[in-house]
Amino acid sequence: MHRRDVEFHNDQGELLRGDLYLPLEAPRAWVIFAHCFTCAANWKAPVRIARALCRRNYAVLAFDFTGLGRSEGEFAETNFTTNVGDLVAAARWLETAQGSAPALLVGHSLGGAAALAAAADIDSVRAVATIAAPSRASHVANLLEEGAREEIERTGEGRVRIGGRPFTIRKQLLEDIERHDVPSNLGALRRALLVMHSPADDVVSIDEAAEIFVHALHPKSFVSLDGADHLLSRERDAEYAASVLAAWASRYVGGETEAAEAAGAGGAAAAGGAGEGAAIAATGATGFATEIVAAGHELVADEPVSLGGSDLGPTPYGLLSAALASCTSMTLQMYARRKGLALGTARVSVRHSRIHASDCAGCETREGKVDRFERELTLTGDLDEAARQRLAEIADRCPVHRTLQREVLIETVLADGER
Repeated sequence: MHRRDVEFHNDQGELLRGDLYLPLEAPRAWVIFAHCFTCAANWKAPVRIARALCRRNYAVLAFDFTGLGRSEGEFAETNFTTNVGDLVAAARWLETAQGSAPALLVGHSLGGAAALAAAADIDSVRAVATIAAPSRASHVANLLEEGAREEIERTGEGRVRIGGRPFTIRKQLLEDIERHDVPSNLGALRRALLVMHSPADDVVSIDEAAEIFVHALHPKSFVSLDGADHLLSRERDAEYAASVLAAWASRYVGGETEAAEAAGAGGAAAAGGAGEGAAIAATGATGFATEIVAAGHELVADEPVSLGGSDLGPTPYGLLSAALASCTSMTLQMYARRKGLALGTARVSVRHSRIHASDCAGCETREGKVDRFERELTLTGDLDEAARQRLAEIADRCPVHRTLQREVLIETVLADGER
């Protein structure tokens, strides 16, 4: 996966900026993500969902609406209609600049309502997904502080605070949102619809999602994001939403690719044929962000920014240290359970470094540098000193520890069979 900055113009000639997330393989489908009211494309939820979809081989455009984030224009001059227009402009840019029209629109909060409205004007869209979206654009008025609407009605505009940030709202925005009745238009959507909402959402009630679902025609699906807040601020909530979204979308967009690939295999899995249990890694032509699939589980490796990476995940040596740490903690628990020791939590910290061979008294190598793994054990539970010392000895029996200490054979074979 790699990300690049993009920019395009809306119908008013204002420059809109955003992020294009591209998978390592040819994308199964192109997606546009519409952020929430007064939010931006680089907020946590858009970034996490875009990255998660990208790892599942979807290309995602997440951009800032007019007057927000990095985009040009005055927010006070915008409204629901301009948001819909920005989405249509984004779809047009994808088709002309990338040669691929969007097949899926994803909208968060008011961006979800805008995605539902914009779908009618984007012929390529075959599916729409909403996350914590209101059924009516007029829900925005509920976000205004007490007395703010009266001031706007009286003077034509007013300064309000939304999410702790100040904005200028003009009367035309309130008048515009009143004209848009999303539920009455859902019968003509004619696209697959996924509605995702949290019962715990205290910004947009789940009743709003119910109204969207009731008015929409099939095919439609509803997924509860139990425990999530409105902004999906916890990473696991955003990851869950993206995984559900990718699996659901595989039925409606992306051709005949297996749904299982969308649900977890991602671009790295498509990178080459390896047998069951193999670890597969794929790094693109730019940066060092690397998609990894290990026994069906997705991981990301990267390098720090100082070395030209994006710091999206641990380094390869970080993963190696993690392998040693996790293997050690599992080995300690296996031994303790077999011997009936009252071991609570086995916490293992591993730090990797390279030191001069001359500084290593027990090393056979006497020149150059050697790799050093410093391992610290933190053991809880009702353990006497003898048990603690025995567990420290058992740590050296961890299979990864033994692999690192003995001779290892690595064979490299090209995919075409050349060695």
